[in-house]
Amino acid sequence: MTANNIQPLEPIAPWVELRTDSHDWAAADPKLLDSMLTSMVLIRAFEEKVLELAGQGLVHGPAHSAIGQEGGATGSVLAMRASDQVNGSHRAHHQFLAKALHYVAPEGLASSAPFDGEVRTIADRALSEILGLARGYCKGRGGSMHLRWAESGNLGTNAIVGGGVPGAAGAAWAHKRAGTGDVAFTYFGDGAVNIGSVLETMNLAAAWKLPLCFFIENNRYAVSTAVEEATAETRLSSRGLAFGIPAWKVDGMDPLAVYLATQEAVRTMRAGQGPAIIEADVYRYFHQNGPLPGSAFGYRSKDEEKMWRERDPIDRVASEMAARQLIGDDQVAALRARAKALMEEVAAELIEEHDGSRRIVPALWPSPDFRDFGVRGDLTEFSGARFAEQEDFAGEIVESRFVDVVAQVMERRMQTDERIVVMGEDVHRLKGGTNGATRGLSDAFPDRVLGTPIAENAFVGLAGGIAMDGRYVPVVEFMYPDFMWVAADQVFNQIGKARHMFGGDSEMPLVLRTKVAMGTGYGSQHSMDPAGIFATSVGWRIVAASTPFDYVGLMNSALRCKDPVLVLEHVDLYNAKGPAPVGDLDYCIPLGKAKLLRSGDHVTVLTYLAMVRPVLEAVERLGLDADVIDLRSLDRVGIDWETIERSIAKTGNVLIVEQGSIGTSYGGWLAAEIQDRCFDMLDQPVRRVHGGEASPSISKVLEAAACAGAEEIEAGLRSVMADQGRALA
Repeated sequence: MTANNIQPLEPIAPWVELRTDSHDWAAADPKLLDSMLTSMVLIRAFEEKVLELAGQGLVHGPAHSAIGQEGGATGSVLAMRASDQVNGSHRAHHQFLAKALHYVAPEGLASSAPFDGEVRTIADRALSEILGLARGYCKGRGGSMHLRWAESGNLGTNAIVGGGVPGAAGAAWAHKRAGTGDVAFTYFGDGAVNIGSVLETMNLAAAWKLPLCFFIENNRYAVSTAVEEATAETRLSSRGLAFGIPAWKVDGMDPLAVYLATQEAVRTMRAGQGPAIIEADVYRYFHQNGPLPGSAFGYRSKDEEKMWRERDPIDRVASEMAARQLIGDDQVAALRARAKALMEEVAAELIEEHDGSRRIVPALWPSPDFRDFGVRGDLTEFSGARFAEQEDFAGEIVESRFVDVVAQVMERRMQTDERIVVMGEDVHRLKGGTNGATRGLSDAFPDRVLGTPIAENAFVGLAGGIAMDGRYVPVVEFMYPDFMWVAADQVFNQIGKARHMFGGDSEMPLVLRTKVAMGTGYGSQHSMDPAGIFATSVGWRIVAASTPFDYVGLMNSALRCKDPVLVLEHVDLYNAKGPAPVGDLDYCIPLGKAKLLRSGDHVTVLTYLAMVRPVLEAVERLGLDADVIDLRSLDRVGIDWETIERSIAKTGNVLIVEQGSIGTSYGGWLAAEIQDRCFDMLDQPVRRVHGGEASPSISKVLEAAACAGAEEIEAGLRSVMADQGRALA
């Protein structure tokens, strides 16, 4: 090999280090520096009070302080406008406060002004939230790690390391789509840089040119693991090179350097050039959690801590202002004293002396009755909706392929609602995705049907961010339901919990479509029925239609709903024909309404999705006197107990029929609920038909053995009849 055969490669995006000098400080607006200093002093006083209360045992849960890191938060936020948005991780008091303060004082804080009005309210509500009190921003639900004040641009901080990054991309997508020029910032630490959801989101944001800044607070330690132990390339802003994202590396203890870098990053994003990365080298003075330094736990030295404290960002700004005769030592001391006094006053309203010790004022706690408020919404959004069932439908009904109706109703909704956007792998190709379920949509709505990279964490999390933004309604397709495990954090920790976690008022209008593919030979990792997993998880609604007519009504309801809704489909139904409406695709079927398909007196059969038809066929073939109920809504609050209990009171016997594995069974928890609620009505224990323990295999024979089918249905029916003394011939 000769030298001529080796060509150096250059990244497509710049990567620079930005530093300030005396000229930069001399040119800085005095009002900017005064606001910067005031904001940092307020944040420091707040954090010190939190640590003091934590040391007294008054903070229930963690107290992840960012004392020492104020320069990164304040320097970046002051380069934003009020309508820009941010989110952060578990250590985010400083970012939350910086954004909130900048929102109420967009022209800047003055070091000589009193800390009253909105500034005092921010301190009160933020501290109340950290203490778990009802007057907090999330009504005490979020505590230290889950802080949200949407009005101020605080999207919500996050306890899952890197977990909030995809959601911030959703906010950035909404800004780009709306054409506002606004940008989003997502703050995270060195511990999150190597997490898949972060890297996936970097790739997606770059590919789609989203106005999102990945702000890396490199404080050198993920709990106690040094950055050198976690990665070979400790200059973490280098991650941008792989994705074509311009990156700036700055000294985070120099707030002006952060401000100048952020100005450059914001200029890039507002110009439509896509995302940016800022890495700020900062240092948390205390341990991961609580009021002790890291040296107390042996992973840092006192000399190291002393060296970083000598570079304190507050002292740096104060000294530079003093050098320009903008402030004096007495004024700085007075500013610190007033900030400390503010926090003393705020805390005094929340804490009292009782029997010789300090405690939270009892009247400030949330009521225990508030426990489940906001897990889901109250469905008031269905006021004025038109509901219809096949039996009373006034329009024409014909036999149609199920999958064609799936595409037709989505096209209709996208015609009538410009907020709807569809995304997923290959949904824009192959004449309607891998099964034709999005046929025609990309031609009709090319800017609203988004083919994604193979990155479930990123694109479903991005969809969650879009939903929380509220301006658009995302419809996400998982090609196979097993892929939910890849994106489990976004599906369950983020989307499913967001409304409740942030106080119960933030809506999450998102639809997740996926198909059960048992019987297709796709094996163990593409064939699960996810109903049981979602039904036992917080926040999700679940619908499963067994006919094209029901699919139209249930999908319309899913899109109208302000909660996340899982829409289950089945490959066995796609090419099957069933009753479908002609011309009228605008009706809804109520969430939480099952359908009695056949009446009888001897047994209640509960089933859903692709098992409905074989159950009906088996009941007819065996000549059973049975109620057959298509559940349709499968989530905990969506179970139609009125219909089910009416049937059980009549029959005294129950058989639950599902296709999938016993290990992730939907019928298991449903049977337990029925036993609890209807014990006195039952003549025998609830019986079940389900698949085996093993996941379906590629082998046709083993796959059939793993999944419940006609043979298992008949055996279950015979068993439940025999146990009531009505054995079938």
